[in-house]
Amino acid sequence: MGIFPKSLLAKLEQRKQNNALRSLSLRNNLIDFSSNDYLGFSKSESIFDKIHQFLLDRNIKINGATGSRLLSGNHHLYQETEDLIAKFHQSETALIFNSGYDANVGFFSAVPQRNDVILYDELCHASIRDGIQLSNAKSYKFNHNDFENLEKLILKCQTELVEVYIVTESVFSMDGDCPNLEELALLSEKNHCNLVIDEAHALGVFGEKGQGLVQELQLQNKVFARIMTFGKGLGCHGAAILGSQNLKEYLVNFARSFIYTTGLSPHSVATILVAYNQLKNDTIQIDKLRENIIHFNQEKQILGLKPMFVRSKSSIQSAIIPGNQNVKNIAKQIQEKGFDVKAILSPTVPEGQERLRICLHSYNSKEEISEVLRLLSNYVF
Repeated sequence: MGIFPKSLLAKLEQRKQNNALRSLSLRNNLIDFSSNDYLGFSKSESIFDKIHQFLLDRNIKINGATGSRLLSGNHHLYQETEDLIAKFHQSETALIFNSGYDANVGFFSAVPQRNDVILYDELCHASIRDGIQLSNAKSYKFNHNDFENLEKLILKCQTELVEVYIVTESVFSMDGDCPNLEELALLSEKNHCNLVIDEAHALGVFGEKGQGLVQELQLQNKVFARIMTFGKGLGCHGAAILGSQNLKEYLVNFARSFIYTTGLSPHSVATILVAYNQLKNDTIQIDKLRENIIHFNQEKQILGLKPMFVRSKSSIQSAIIPGNQNVKNIAKQIQEKGFDVKAILSPTVPEGQERLRICLHSYNSKEEISEVLRLLSNYVF
């Protein structure tokens, strides 16, 4: 296999010394407080059976897309599913990508042009930041959810010849908190900026039928683009960018992560379609999830844990426990009691912001939620 480069070995060794080395682990039988499967769709036998029956009814017996969507991979299910997604989200169009990562990299590397400006929240997801790095536009980060700081940056860089893109998430993936999107939409509109919102962790959680936070606040007509990711609340794979017909046509022509990759299989696209129909027709799991979020927040208040948690009304609840080894030890103790709670280490989060990231689901019982918080209380106090 040859000699592995010393520089790479040194980087691995540094990770080990910092207690930050990542490794792959198999699924376990612990009670799930770590996955992004907020509504339990990924393990729903009912949804599985509906997908299977859907494919049988359509006589679809194809295992793969066979090519990129611009060559041979654009099977008819794509159009049907994109139309359904656009209607569900009250958007002019939707364009499916293979993943949320692909969607963000494709959008930000292609849409903002040279001399344009991207202003992004400092806690935006790695996929957004990677896309921005591939862009020819200038980019500046603003302090987390700090719109005074953002407005100063807008005024500093804005000219008549420059397009400004403001980028944030409706639910932040590590903190679980939400920006004031109404205020942000007003700020964007006042300064003639293009507002881009990643709704990966809001789909299935916010909105009457899980449409996301943008629609819950009726801001869909004030947003240039929304990125909806299906690997969280929908429990499947893929993503879609919502926007105008012009934006869809532009992405089809210039987004490299769309153009130069094999499309999703018919089975994958059918899974997205069936999952959206489940959201549209049945809110039972959404209602259960919301009850669990309320219960969690009440319990952490009763146990005196509220100060250590980032304020969140979403499925993501983060308890800040500084130090990689410290937070790993507490996570291990909780796991030994049967609860799958994951430690998030630096450098994934900034040093000193290490945390337990607790994900809530519709299928967690209130007793399980109370017990996991009781265990946390025992180990930190």
